[in-house]
Amino acid sequence: MIDTRSTLVLFSGGQDSTTCLAWALHNFEHVETIAFDYRQRHRIELDQRLVVLAEIRRRFPRWEAKLGDDHFIDLSVLGQISDTSLTRETAFEMEQDGLPNSFVPGRNLLFFTFAAAVAWRRGIRQLVGGMCETDFSGYPDCRDNTIKSLQVTLNLGMDRSFVLQTPLMWLDKAQTWALADELGGAALIDILLQHTHTCYQAERGPLHAWGHGCGESPPAPCASGDSRCGRTGARDPASGSSLGARLSRAAHEM
Repeated sequence: MIDTRSTLVLFSGGQDSTTCLAWALHNFEHVETIAFDYRQRHRIELDQRLVVLAEIRRRFPRWEAKLGDDHFIDLSVLGQISDTSLTRETAFEMEQDGLPNSFVPGRNLLFFTFAAAVAWRRGIRQLVGGMCETDFSGYPDCRDNTIKSLQVTLNLGMDRSFVLQTPLMWLDKAQTWALADELGGAALIDILLQHTHTCYQAERGPLHAWGHGCGESPPAPCASGDSRCGRTGARDPASGSSLGARLSRAAHEM
């Protein structure tokens, strides 16, 4: 059974982490958030996350009362030692080992480790992250086995009983959008579309059917014509039509 008292959410300001934040606000009584500046080239997400938090507070009074402290951690050293397309002005491409060059080795491991250190001090046992093994780019630190192993390591190393929650682990993009719709309806869908930042480019870009972005970088599944985004039953708050239909149309227009 989930401990309903408090949790700490890895919250970057992207669509997946915003959905995870909504999930946490639905399931826990007290929710704190944490973000990391590792000198990512899309650091605009760190600005947008504050906008998203403000919008959630404004549009969801029942959740506003649950939101606690927001923690910001400087992990610039990760950017200094990483030679990737997320930390350098390098074109996105696949490496010979089959991993995209956007993979930042150790990133999620460090995120959860630093989050656990903060949670240890705050008396929090539940940590929430948006890792997913169903729709992912092959990042090994997004795999379920990695997260389970890390949970064991953190508990042994800190003598606590942390639980690493990954509510999106086995959901595809369509199911993630459907979960967001179930949790927050049109208001949350609007926040995801209008205010989050998931694109790896350091620009907001135009507003597509699936949200802001360049339409080319890896995190935007609809940019590559991914029809899985078109199978959600969520409603588009602007037109009232099926969000899935809107996303599907966008995919075919690319």
